[in-house]
Amino acid sequence: MMYIDERKIEVLLKESQLKLNKKRLDAILEKSLQLQRLSLEEVAILLSVDEPDVVEKIFQTAARVKDAIYGKRVVLFAPLYISNFCANSCLYCAFNFENRLLERKALTIDEIKEETLCLLQQGHKRILVIGGESAPEGQTAIDYFESAVKAVYGVSFGSHKIRRVNVNCAPLSVEEFRRLKKAGIGTYQLFQETYHEATYQRVHPKGPKKDADNRLVAVNHAFEAGIDDVGVGVLYGLYDFRFETLAMLMHIEALEKKFNVGPHTISIPRLEPAVGLDFYENNPNRLSDMDFMKVTSILRLAVPYTGIILSTRETPSMRDKLFGLGVSQVSAASKTSPGGYTSGSKDAKDGQFVLSDHRSLDEVVGSLIDKDFIPSFCAACYRKERTGEAFMNLAKPGEIKGKCTINALVTLKEYLDDFASQSVKEAGCRLIEKTKSELDKSSQEILSGFFENIQKGSRDAYV
Repeated sequence: MMYIDERKIEVLLKESQLKLNKKRLDAILEKSLQLQRLSLEEVAILLSVDEPDVVEKIFQTAARVKDAIYGKRVVLFAPLYISNFCANSCLYCAFNFENRLLERKALTIDEIKEETLCLLQQGHKRILVIGGESAPEGQTAIDYFESAVKAVYGVSFGSHKIRRVNVNCAPLSVEEFRRLKKAGIGTYQLFQETYHEATYQRVHPKGPKKDADNRLVAVNHAFEAGIDDVGVGVLYGLYDFRFETLAMLMHIEALEKKFNVGPHTISIPRLEPAVGLDFYENNPNRLSDMDFMKVTSILRLAVPYTGIILSTRETPSMRDKLFGLGVSQVSAASKTSPGGYTSGSKDAKDGQFVLSDHRSLDEVVGSLIDKDFIPSFCAACYRKERTGEAFMNLAKPGEIKGKCTINALVTLKEYLDDFASQSVKEAGCRLIEKTKSELDKSSQEILSGFFENIQKGSRDAYV
């Protein structure tokens, strides 16, 4: 697999235990607190840690680094599945074209608009458009996704509109990526699933996804097309999490070397059961909760400026724990089936995987507030052209934090006024006043101006 030196990873993991000592560990954690990237060797050493007290120290450091970069804000979004037709036979995914238990559906443009309206009525402002690797009959993949993105942006609910559409779709050509860019997408997201060559071939036996290098090259094509924010990830549980973490960081290093910027986000989905498939039950590489918490924290230390995304695959209790260990973006009230929002489906028959967090958006917002985090619906950076290298130049030294905090508070105030339950509104208003009082005088004045305008009916203001 291009970019991935499996032999080097194996050596790093083998030698990491020999290099682990208190002095070295303290030096690595201190380097992280200076918001510096960690080397592959340093990450391998952290991955070898098992002692509970040392793991707890990693957790505490990750929380401090996340706060230094992004503050207390946690961005919220929802996936919008537009199709579950697929040309692949991935052993772990319910969209597998050989899965006869799945009810297949591809949304029409009108149905995509209806789904978008449902999300707007909940209070969502950010959407990830996603679908299986097969377009509806008579259309190409780019035609379908381009139309879907335009449809989402065209829906409104009063003064509310979706402000940012990200896309997760199969690899495209450079020209096709240019069309997505022109349609106004934010991040292009593509997961390698596993960076281990033998495992990759085993779990992708048929279909275009069988070509592992084509998937890696697709991220390059997105950059070459001008999409300077990309998202990568692995499906933790397909292979050894230590190998996967180092391999993904190796991929990130290659992207930084070639394009002078790495991924905007890293997603950390964990293997879950899928209707009609038995891969989950028979897989020996499933991640324990403790190892999952550890790897999340280590990723925050390894690439401190990169967003970490957590899905509703995880239980409410696990998600609540991970809020404080480096996660900066979370989905909420998700459905993984086409039409799931309008139908109220719990994804029993047509979802991609089994969900574990069925809380409403309001409940997730309330949980974040209770833990002193600021729920954010902000999409300002994409409209201020703070993307790609420009964003990283602010994120790496921690200078994006001030803008994130102000914009998070503004979007939270809008949510509280227009969508929140009474109890969440009261708790959110207390959090806003507390956070505002901790800001410098200039930021307080900016917020006061925004809040006055919100009271007068203004929406979607940002710095």
